[in-house]
Amino acid sequence: MAPDINVNRPCLFFLFPLLISIIMKIASMYAKHSPFPRPVRLIRSNHGFTLIELLVVLIIIGILAGYVGPKIMGHPEEAKRTMAAVQITSLETAIESYKLDNGVYPSTEQGLQALVEAPTTGRLPAKWRTGGYVAKGKVPKDPWGNDYIYLCPGTHSDFDIISYGGDGQAGGEGDDVDITNWAKE
Repeated sequence: MAPDINVNRPCLFFLFPLLISIIMKIASMYAKHSPFPRPVRLIRSNHGFTLIELLVVLIIIGILAGYVGPKIMGHPEEAKRTMAAVQITSLETAIESYKLDNGVYPSTEQGLQALVEAPTTGRLPAKWRTGGYVAKGKVPKDPWGNDYIYLCPGTHSDFDIISYGGDGQAGGEGDDVDITNWAKE
């Protein structure tokens, strides 16, 4: 059988926090007049840092910078190749948008500049988008400061986009390898 619960009797559980606070107040009043010594406070009244604390923090920051810095800064050429691949992907998207609007890719003669301003030579676009197809209104240069090479029709796909890498010459090995839209890293 289930116990008989009287719902008319008030529950006193909500009074426990109040009782605890009253007991703590009474205890603190008696503690002020206690014959026992108070414990020493470890927290200083001034809110500054000591020289030792600052030096410890600076040493920790130095150790972290010494460990993380070379990991981040040790591969600038790899970062440039990655940036070139990202920019080529962005240019591919812009060229595909150009084709969706106009039915054709920009010609080699029109180049990537057709993504920024309406072409005036070759097959003129019927619905060139006002504002262009690339952000910031200009075609980016590759991370080495050279123009991207654009070929349409391409030898590997409908169009080819090429960055000649750090040496600015076709071909190359290691850090000077070409970055293309058909063989991205």
